[in-house]
Amino acid sequence: MRIVIVGYGRVGSRTARVLDEEGHDVVVVDDDHTKVERARERGLTVVEGDGTDAAVLAEAGVAEADGVGAITGDPARNFEICTIARDAGDCRTVMRISEEFSADVYDEYERNVDEVIYPERLGAAGAKTAMLGGDFNAIGDLTERLQLVTVSVDEDAPIVGTRVHELSVEGGRVYAHGREREPLTVPLPGTTVEPGDRLAVLAETERVADVRGALLGAA
Repeated sequence: MRIVIVGYGRVGSRTARVLDEEGHDVVVVDDDHTKVERARERGLTVVEGDGTDAAVLAEAGVAEADGVGAITGDPARNFEICTIARDAGDCRTVMRISEEFSADVYDEYERNVDEVIYPERLGAAGAKTAMLGGDFNAIGDLTERLQLVTVSVDEDAPIVGTRVHELSVEGGRVYAHGREREPLTVPLPGTTVEPGDRLAVLAETERVADVRGALLGAA
């Protein structure tokens, strides 16, 4: 998959490295020359420039990208990046936030991008686990093999009308469901999939694309 990562800071650099190691075609965008050189030293393809500039994103190939991650430290910039990416092509957009927002602001972000991530929350969970005597490395080892994936169901998806608990996908397992703009929860036995629903799936890392295709149909 072709992935554009905007922002090569602490979170963006690690995300780019993991995707690159998994064999994805990664392009990094950043306007900090030092970070740009660091990314190039790692062998990554880099476009130096402002990720909120449509011309810069076009140079990075956003129109042909399968996914765009806006992972700078500025949520407003990240939202703008995702908006440009969405208008430029048919890609999955993911934006990073760095603080808690009001329900209205968060709802606007979630409504207009495919996924909102809050890395600091995961870091806090790891610190808590370590301080309570747990082994957070075990979770890290597990996530090398598995990924948590959220998919949105469109009206043409083959699973529309299927009961959630009857969904069976080789390489993945559906563990939560939510109607459009509603929280993801464990589904009741009679819950059926409708267009606009979201599904949370635990998938084998190397089979994420296959799992997504089995649920949503051919891209």
